[in-house]
Amino acid sequence: VPACCSARYNLALLACFGFFLLYALRVNLSVALVDMVETNTSLAKNVTSNVCPEHSSTINAPRNTTGVKYSWDADTQGWILGSFFYGYIITQIPGGYLASKIGGKLLLGFGIFGTSVFTLLTPLAANLGVGYLIAVRALEGLGEGVTFPAMHSMWSSWAPPLERSKLLSISYAGAQLGTVVSLPLSGLICYYMNWVYVFYIFGALGILWWFFWMFLVSDTPETHRSISHAEREYILSSLKDQLSTQKSVPWRPMLESLPLWAIVVAHFSYNWTFYTLLTLLPTYMKEILRFDAQENGFLSALPYFGCWLCIILSGQIADYLREKQNFSTVCVRKCFTLIGMIGPAVFLVAAGFIGCNYALAVAFVTISTTLGGFCTSGYSINHLDIAPSYAGILLGITNSFATIPGMVGPVIAKNLTHNNTVEEWQMVFYIAASINLFGAIFFALFASGEVQDWAVSGYHLHRN
Repeated sequence: VPACCSARYNLALLACFGFFLLYALRVNLSVALVDMVETNTSLAKNVTSNVCPEHSSTINAPRNTTGVKYSWDADTQGWILGSFFYGYIITQIPGGYLASKIGGKLLLGFGIFGTSVFTLLTPLAANLGVGYLIAVRALEGLGEGVTFPAMHSMWSSWAPPLERSKLLSISYAGAQLGTVVSLPLSGLICYYMNWVYVFYIFGALGILWWFFWMFLVSDTPETHRSISHAEREYILSSLKDQLSTQKSVPWRPMLESLPLWAIVVAHFSYNWTFYTLLTLLPTYMKEILRFDAQENGFLSALPYFGCWLCIILSGQIADYLREKQNFSTVCVRKCFTLIGMIGPAVFLVAAGFIGCNYALAVAFVTISTTLGGFCTSGYSINHLDIAPSYAGILLGITNSFATIPGMVGPVIAKNLTHNNTVEEWQMVFYIAASINLFGAIFFALFASGEVQDWAVSGYHLHRN
């Protein structure tokens, strides 16, 4: 069954655009915040001997300065950046459960639609006060919280086992691409226009995407309007021994499953590094490496461009190893997770020890984040290997734990970097690298690549 123009690959591409917008809506505040805060109340400047020299700017265009400025201190900024995750964590498990009952199409569609609407309201909320801004960001988190479990639930019905890595890597790579585009674009918008347009432009694009999603997508191959008969039969026959017909969710055996907890630990550990960099990299570039706002956006995006490329390539390689080279699923998942977590840990620590060497700092952070892309074909889609029928619920469980770093990571990092010295940032990188290393080892010891007996009807073990 050809991949070109097929319903399953069309779904992957449309999902890719959806997650592109989802992450654009999530990270734009990280760049805009640099422009929203008054300089004299922003993070304290370096006052130690480790001052990096001012980076010479090549930009001669006049900067727009019409945007409203707010007097938010470092701690307040930490709470603003972390507030998104207070909403995000609440809807993870309910999102997975609802997707298994009503399907992922509506849940994912309205999740992005709601996030877009609240993004449009962000400038108004900032004017009303910091409490309103935190509330709006938390509501955006509520909308985004259902999206990954909903997508995993849809792929449990759409992705043939030997195409999982490819299809899921295409759809979820949109998240990295959204970061790649929105970081520099947000910097340009702030520089030449006004920070409010960062929220208006991305919010409007999210609503436009919603119309395409609702019209073109179906929850299952059976209900798709234009899928070919051959493709429908191919997908359904490849999944017939892997899906459960049980009406109730086997919560107890699910929560007692060690392979599930291996994913939980890996997901938590990876996200600690990912979210810390996602929310604080623009600040690190400005306060330590001393790049201006426009350069800031492009250099902040570089690591995620590398990660996007790595996700796409690793998805192809993972399925090639499983299908053509007869590597077991568990072997591929463990190897890719080890590369995707130990590699970033090494280069993240290295990034803290090169002082004011701008090029090397950017190179190390870029390599660190790029290697993290291997995890998408590692632990990140392992839910579909061990329990396809409950993949949405499993992702809801693991993503709930994995959201905690987004809530506490930026706050801890902000508290550790009050004086913005290189030593303080080294501590932030040390913590992230240590957690990454632990998660990689735990996953390598306890992960599985087989459908678990509690995840299929009749509790029979099916090898994947």
